Amino acid sequence: MTRKIQTLNSISRKGLARLPESYVVGNDVAGPDAILVRSQEMHDMTIPSSVMAIGRAGAGTNNIPTKAMSERGVVVFNAPGANANAVKELVIAGMLMGTRNIYPALKFVDGLRGDDESLHKQVEAGKKHFVGHELRGSTLGIIGLGAIGSLLADAAIQLGMNVVGFDPEITVDAAWRLPSQVKKAASVDDLVKRADFISMHVPLLPATKELINAERVKLMKKGCILLNFARDGIVNEQAVFDGLNDGKIHAYVCDFAVNLLRQHPRFVALPHLGASTEEAEENSAVMIAEQISDYLENGNILNSVNFPTITMPRESGYRLAIANANVPNMLGQISTTLAGAGLNIHNMVNKSRGDLAFTLVDVESTVQQAVIDQLSAIGGVLRVRYLPA
Repeated sequence: MTRKIQTLNSISRKGLARLPESYVVGNDVAGPDAILVRSQEMHDMTIPSSVMAIGRAGAGTNNIPTKAMSERGVVVFNAPGANANAVKELVIAGMLMGTRNIYPALKFVDGLRGDDESLHKQVEAGKKHFVGHELRGSTLGIIGLGAIGSLLADAAIQLGMNVVGFDPEITVDAAWRLPSQVKKAASVDDLVKRADFISMHVPLLPATKELINAERVKLMKKGCILLNFARDGIVNEQAVFDGLNDGKIHAYVCDFAVNLLRQHPRFVALPHLGASTEEAEENSAVMIAEQISDYLENGNILNSVNFPTITMPRESGYRLAIANANVPNMLGQISTTLAGAGLNIHNMVNKSRGDLAFTLVDVESTVQQAVIDQLSAIGGVLRVRYLPA
């Protein structure tokens, strides 16, 4: 079947090549089955009713109206971990920029004037102002121990650092990836008290908004270096500004431009470069393209931010994929409807996630449109798709 994919940003060709050849792909595709996006803001967009899935070629999905899409039965995918190595490397660069005073040192050299002999004298006289510290032996505190946090922890240990981490939502898979040398903090407050460097790797949620605030700045070690390559909203800008001014924070290195801090000599802002490597863009595009095509063709869901993970091998040529509210007796109603139509169920899987659920059903003969209409009319059913092989 020909599918139509709309791209809202430039998506790596290597990723798009993972879509079936029959797919029509472009940024001006009308009536798309799915949308692939990187950073474009979608909250004010009119998203066509034809859309069944949205794939974010990256980790964060703040630019996608996920709640509204959930109500329509639209699955929102992301690509967690695809950019983890790129972000990890940039955080290490940020730690070095902060502790070795590289940014103010560069500005100092850029402002020098005179011949080579004069420059040499000025450098020798001025370099004492930029004396820093080595990473080895210092303590890195990591808030959020997912794909990026675990890679960063391992790299820091290899550099001779001590690592303390905190993540109340850590998954079993993430825990397995974590180096055994990482010490567990009891809380964010406990972590900020113990760390010379603090790096945050959490999404922007109500629970993480202004995670670093005035109270936590006061708990930090004097001269702490704060790194934020996650989301700007998890840091209270005024609290960090005050911390920089009173010396509590030695440097704040982040991936976001902030007017309040922009002129501060120990604020280093990068233009959102965390995932800006060719490798990360390719990895994200490949992952999201494979997930989107598997969902469109088979109804399988992997790495969705709103619906549960669900996969079922194809053992029949006639499949139904049903997005539904997580309510009692949903499977019973689906089974009854199929039985009433004389359809024998070969296999069925149902998974739930919070208020939402997803059901895959393989039957042994063709499903008529009347049956799809009956399933769609069940209270709590958000979307029904028929996926013949």
